Amino acid sequence: MERTCRNTELSIKDIGKEVTLVGWVSKKRNLGSIVFIDLRDRSGIIQIVLDGSFIAPDVRNEYVLQVKGVVRERAAKNPKMSTGDIEVLASEINVVNTAKTTPLIIADETDALEDTRLKYRYLDLRRPCMQRYFDIRDQIKITTHQYLHEHQFIEIETPMLGASSPEGAKEYLVPSRLHHGCFYALPQSPQMFKQLLMVGGFERYYQIARCFRDEDLRADRQPDFTQIDIETSFLSQDQFLEMMEGLIHEIFMNTIGYDVKLPLRQMTYKEAMDRFGSDKPDTRFGLELHDLKDIFKDTTFEAYKAAEAIKGIKVDNIADKTSRKVIDALTLEAKKFGLGGLAIIKMENDELTGSFVKFLQEGEKASLIKEFDLKNNDILIISAGAYNRVSPLLGSLRNKYAKELNLIKDGTFDLLWIVDFPMFERDIENGQIVATHHPFTRPKDEDLHYLDEDVTKTLSYAYDIVINGYEAGGGTLRIYDQAIQKKIFDILGLSDEEIEEKFGYFIEALKYGTPPHGGMAFGLDRLTMILGGTDNIRDVIAFPKNLSGVCPMSGAPTPVTQGQIDDLGIFFKEEK
Repeated sequence: MERTCRNTELSIKDIGKEVTLVGWVSKKRNLGSIVFIDLRDRSGIIQIVLDGSFIAPDVRNEYVLQVKGVVRERAAKNPKMSTGDIEVLASEINVVNTAKTTPLIIADETDALEDTRLKYRYLDLRRPCMQRYFDIRDQIKITTHQYLHEHQFIEIETPMLGASSPEGAKEYLVPSRLHHGCFYALPQSPQMFKQLLMVGGFERYYQIARCFRDEDLRADRQPDFTQIDIETSFLSQDQFLEMMEGLIHEIFMNTIGYDVKLPLRQMTYKEAMDRFGSDKPDTRFGLELHDLKDIFKDTTFEAYKAAEAIKGIKVDNIADKTSRKVIDALTLEAKKFGLGGLAIIKMENDELTGSFVKFLQEGEKASLIKEFDLKNNDILIISAGAYNRVSPLLGSLRNKYAKELNLIKDGTFDLLWIVDFPMFERDIENGQIVATHHPFTRPKDEDLHYLDEDVTKTLSYAYDIVINGYEAGGGTLRIYDQAIQKKIFDILGLSDEEIEEKFGYFIEALKYGTPPHGGMAFGLDRLTMILGGTDNIRDVIAFPKNLSGVCPMSGAPTPVTQGQIDDLGIFFKEEK
């Protein structure tokens, strides 16, 4: 198909130039004596003009056209278009292909529901905003390749079909046709393989890796996703984080022209939970959590006497909008976090009001007013109970009010590292000790003695990069000492038989001169989502699944033939 240039390669300096363009009809306006066509290609839109002397073929939206003509200056310029100073006076139009009326408006603003967009994804992808997301995604990958190769990294592919291993989420299993009863597992991440590459002496590895997790879905999660996977040897945590900051700086600059100021600040896990109620805090706004244990140290309110944590947040100037219905909704949110309820206190006419106020002593009232600098029409939300329930609840409410009250300025970015994660935590339901990250995470050297004393006090060389309240990536330094690795397995209650069954080949590899190593993975989809300015991860994946894990376009997952099932030696139980 002949074409002299793309639409947006033309400008005012090309006036008088004969061109041949191709693209889709974005819009047609027939004014009788003159017809305007907005022609769209991947680069953007340009206006085509058909004057009264030109006999045009029947043209409708989304027809594919080839247009020949001459570039001229527009009488009525459009500053919102990159080609708004010019237009092309058509001398010839060829209809390359026709199109049915589309089930959605192909423009940045569309009226289609998401199910329709996903069913006709190939049409949804024509929208300029969607194409911009994928330009950003592509530039992230280009920048990653360039930066890491400049820093002596080597790109290596790891297997898609591997052995099942416990990594937190449920795995997708692939039955073997040659070995009935045996299954491959699709990788949740290349975790053990990339560590084995360090044992193999490569020192610096990366891969833009496809990963799979059989989890419940949400706006920022998909069953199959992509991560920028990185592993290095012989670097300290500070050296590694500095190198990764350089990568992030280049990605932001090359995609959206944003200059990330380095070094990024670091915040401990404990500080993040204490102040923001989240290990991925959005610090672009206030509404910080306050510890109220000292204020209530002599409380007469029975429910607060034995509470492990008592915390509160203040929301400015919203008391008059906090109705009984709103309070009931907040209480319901507390119950989702396993808490009985919340204390909602209003400041009205220079006094604290609300059903909880009757439980407060005069000194407690004065202390709360001073602690939060309460003013008329403010509300105070207090929660008490287990620390690992109270802080996340208030962190969730903090984010909720930030959105409702538009406390976050558009186009701003907040980046920080969260460090010093606990090595272990107790399962909320059964109280058992579990690994916070994975069992190969290295404990901090100064905390090794806690492994023989109180393991819950052990901190680890673990780190997450948080951007605008999203965990955009995370990783750890890894255990390379066999004795420490064995101790971690013992703490987690794994027997020698279980270790051999789950990690046998990996543990064997650690016996052959394993270097100190560590790494991380950035979520490519999530990074694209953040830089593209959308809060829906499905926007930045070409052919995503919906919240039910279904592809509305292809229908996947779909049934297969009985012959295929028989080849795999699989039998299904009848549902009762």
